Amino acid sequence: MSRTALITGAGRGIGAATARELARRGFHTIVNYVRDADSAAAVVKDIEAAGGTARAVRADVCDPVQVDALLDACPPLDALVCNANQQPPFGPLESMTWEMFHGKLHGELAAAFHVSRHALAQMRERRAGTIVYVSSVSAALTSPGAIAHSSAKAALEAFARHVALEAAPHGITVNTIAPAAVATEATAAVLTPERRAAIAGRSVLGRVLEPEDVARAIAAAVEGGLDRGGLQAVTGARIAVDGGYLLMADSS
Repeated sequence: MSRTALITGAGRGIGAATARELARRGFHTIVNYVRDADSAAAVVKDIEAAGGTARAVRADVCDPVQVDALLDACPPLDALVCNANQQPPFGPLESMTWEMFHGKLHGELAAAFHVSRHALAQMRERRAGTIVYVSSVSAALTSPGAIAHSSAKAALEAFARHVALEAAPHGITVNTIAPAAVATEATAAVLTPERRAAIAGRSVLGRVLEPEDVARAIAAAVEGGLDRGGLQAVTGARIAVDGGYLLMADSS
């Protein structure tokens, strides 16, 4: 019997790649989206064409009512990947309003909060399950204009550690994947040729990450947190998927 994984924000980018990768590994994947039904449907079509099973479900995961409806309509979850987030405003503090800053924090944390509460209730009953939060290396870095993004991701990582602490006695593992810059539609505007070259120069890959690079790491953490990958003893961890970016930045 296949296991079920819910991936929030799975209509494109890292979420879509993760849905495809988990389906390839035998999971029935719930492809959550909020706006672009066509993109989510395309992800499901790709999965089914490859022999997997998937279902697209629309829900704003910042809304607790919609989250309850989403989780109630899903089979019991074996895995939750919290990937949904709001595109951050970039700029210095002096140019940012509280509404802009708060919007990023709210989008990041409300989604994780509401989905995690419901999913954990399911998993605790079965004393099994795994949760992976998608953060960013920005949580541990300072860079011009990234105050909202970095603050939101740092808060998400603190949240994830506390969830891991509460979930551990129930046999549930909780970890965070923190990628460096990833080439997606959402980052196309900020990943200029100059920025790409700078990132590539600090990566063992010699290039900017693709969504599939991160998806494979997320899928490994998911499988490892269950009983397929031997990582059941790993929880509360932050796993950087950055091609060595932080390592090389520290040595420069």
